[in-house]
Amino acid sequence: MRSVFAPSLALLALLVTSACGPSPSTSSPSTTAPVTSDGTISLRPAAGQAIPGPDGGAAPEVTVGKPPPDFEALSHDGEYLRLSALKGKPVVLYFYPRDETPTCTKEACSFRDAWKNLSKTGAVLIGISTDDLDAHRKFAAHYQLPFQLVSDANGSIAAAYGVPNRGGFLARQTFVIGSDGNVKNIYRTVDVTNHATEVLADLSS
Repeated sequence: MRSVFAPSLALLALLVTSACGPSPSTSSPSTTAPVTSDGTISLRPAAGQAIPGPDGGAAPEVTVGKPPPDFEALSHDGEYLRLSALKGKPVVLYFYPRDETPTCTKEACSFRDAWKNLSKTGAVLIGISTDDLDAHRKFAAHYQLPFQLVSDANGSIAAAYGVPNRGGFLARQTFVIGSDGNVKNIYRTVDVTNHATEVLADLSS
């Protein structure tokens, strides 16, 4: 007589096979593009990254009359920046501790208020702090800043320029780079009450 358990055993075997079958293939790594803090997809770095010198080591000390360390980053407005690609235009890099703090706000607004004259020089002005891009976007919108802000979240750009990083707060320092691609002036100490005027004088000379 045919066993009444045969169909049940066959069904059980089928269920076990299905449950323990091979998992989806993981032989290929994920190619999902990185997502920036505003949810957009980008193949470019969301935060700043210093680029090592030709020998692969650390960038040399920043010196007036010499090319500055190169870096690449996304600015708060989504534009991809690479410093070396800006050669032909004067560039101002100003490092600062934190968005929305009183002195940093005063400095940013002084550049904003001087922007009409600064922009006439053709200069590209880039503010750099460890704040993320979302914080930069809010800061720029709050004070209607007409220049670009870059996130140096890991501090690599600051390190390349010898800018101290104290627990994620970068020192306030500025580098003025001429249109020839060489450093024109370095401010290791900044007085925000007249700094925009100083920078404008550098760019106009």
